[in-house]
Amino acid sequence: MFTGIIEGLGTIKALQSSGQQGRRLSIEADFILNETKVGDSIAVNGACLTAVEAEGRVFKADVSPETLSLTTFGAAKAGERVNLERALRVSDRLDGHLVSGHIDGMGILKDRKNKGNAIIITFGVPEILSRYMIKKGSVAVDGISLTINDCDASSFEVSIIPHTAKLTTVGFKKIGDPVHIETDMIGKYVEHFLTRKKESAHSNIDMQFLAKNGFI
Repeated sequence: MFTGIIEGLGTIKALQSSGQQGRRLSIEADFILNETKVGDSIAVNGACLTAVEAEGRVFKADVSPETLSLTTFGAAKAGERVNLERALRVSDRLDGHLVSGHIDGMGILKDRKNKGNAIIITFGVPEILSRYMIKKGSVAVDGISLTINDCDASSFEVSIIPHTAKLTTVGFKKIGDPVHIETDMIGKYVEHFLTRKKESAHSNIDMQFLAKNGFI
């Protein structure tokens, strides 16, 4: 589990085949990965990957065919910059929102413009992703926890403050660039529960149950 608060950037140093149709990434972080060991989870542009080797600032992680199909890692090249966040510890503060590290799909940067000290960015997304977005809700873009300014069936808008632009890849993303999208898991759980209720006339799950148990 992650928070969407990026710890720092890293650089893809090398890529190689891993098993059948998989890839192994070698990534050098801009910061020392203190206490990181083999088996630890690290979000790379929001995708939860497992370190199979770790030493100093460098770690290696395998990417499965399923993850390759939902992310930009299939077309990634050495030298690309990526956002990095290590897994949330029980004692950590939750400054962003709960991010699973399971990418739902990809979006495209459609527009960016300056407004005051912020950058206003619009991302295009398919309806299968936008259905889980609401105004002032949360979304993870390349692993960055962001608040949705506005949204419709095919796009959503966010504001990027200078701190986020400086410390993450979103600061140098261009129009047309693809990004990883993870929608807020609460919306997906609510839809799942409501769908199950319709399928079962004997279900005790209703809107009152969801509200009472903190889902909505």
